[in-house]
Amino acid sequence: MRNYTKDDVLSLLEEEDVEFIRLQFTDLHGTLKNMAVTAGKIASILENGCHFDAGAVDGFRRTYDTERLLIPDFSTFEILPWRPQQGKVARLLCDVTLPDGEPSSLCSRQILKKNLEKASKLGFTVNVGPECEFFLFETDENGNPTVVTHEQAGYFDVGPLDEGENARRDIVMNLEDMGFEIDASHHEAAPAQHEINLSYGEALTTADNIQTFKLAVRTMAKRHGLHATFMPKPKNDVNGSGMHLNVSIEKDGKNIFEDPAGKNGLSQEAYYFIGGLMKHLNAMSVITNPLVNSYKRLNPAYDAPVYIAWSAKNRKQMIRIPAVMKGDNARIELRSTDSAANPYLTLALVVAAGLDGIENKITPPEAVDANFAALSAEEIEKLGVQRLPGNLKEAIEAAKADPFIKETLGEEAFETYIAMKEKEWNDYNTFVSEWELSEYLNRY
Repeated sequence: MRNYTKDDVLSLLEEEDVEFIRLQFTDLHGTLKNMAVTAGKIASILENGCHFDAGAVDGFRRTYDTERLLIPDFSTFEILPWRPQQGKVARLLCDVTLPDGEPSSLCSRQILKKNLEKASKLGFTVNVGPECEFFLFETDENGNPTVVTHEQAGYFDVGPLDEGENARRDIVMNLEDMGFEIDASHHEAAPAQHEINLSYGEALTTADNIQTFKLAVRTMAKRHGLHATFMPKPKNDVNGSGMHLNVSIEKDGKNIFEDPAGKNGLSQEAYYFIGGLMKHLNAMSVITNPLVNSYKRLNPAYDAPVYIAWSAKNRKQMIRIPAVMKGDNARIELRSTDSAANPYLTLALVVAAGLDGIENKITPPEAVDANFAALSAEEIEKLGVQRLPGNLKEAIEAAKADPFIKETLGEEAFETYIAMKEKEWNDYNTFVSEWELSEYLNRY
């Protein structure tokens, strides 16, 4: 994160010949929104914020009192490299506040910042490295998205078998032009599926980067005549797209998850963090796996975990301790989160759950190294592990049953989010699908 001031931003706008600035924010769904303003208007906005009517934004909707302010975060100023280089376009990520400057309780970014402040009071800096998966599909003759792909590439395949290689390279190069550090990129397991790993960073910066990453992926894909989707399970019989999160905590510049003498090279604090996650993951799933479609991805047969367990030996468990990450790189990996999750709300819950574990010394159960996909229901039951909700409705009920979720998100955000998810579930249940027509129309 750059420590730009208001004057720095104004100077950069002039030096770089920027004509338009996108003021971007994220709604409760995790969807990036923006308002574009000209360079001539930005000085006043940097000083006073930008007024807008939030009433039309899903999650902010109210019948009255919908005026809000966008408050730019100067440190997020970036020029969008894929836009014209004469009369350039830049972006500033914004927090949403009330007209008096009070943080909006429905602002995803503010919710994460609030929870990171709790960590900061303990002397903690939370670092996160996301592994972002997505699909690149063909479009039809009208440019509309499809789930069609003619490639048959698999894990780590190369071109020409990997037909998305050029698009993926352009995504990485444009992100690097914006100052991103990319750890790796490669073809994933399913045809047309890809993964790009963003470098480790402080949690707020990481959430900001995920939102910018998604914008870049969609933009570059479109330029290659493709459609990029972060839908968790767009096709049957192939792996879905997750967003694995690698997490550690620093205190006084030291990674407190590191302990060379500890089990698997991890400290007791790291295991308490795991204990906090395991306590709340069931209820967190309404955020970490937010769609009806999310629960079609969660299937051990397709490398997506459903049982709340940890392991240093089985890399497919829900919480994994990477064997190669030792010393300053000691971390844990959460594998249940999917690519559609709101990164701000997700990281707020991950941070809060981990801190709950540390503060209350929640010891996790013993590791489970077994392959759940190869076990019978009776064998799994004997292990005594908890299973994630099987659908969005179960996830909603789990969130309602754990006060931790409401405490972390805040009452208004929690109630608003749950209402949106209940509507989504009801809409899904009342919609007549193609599967139902193919199964029942001729038979009954």
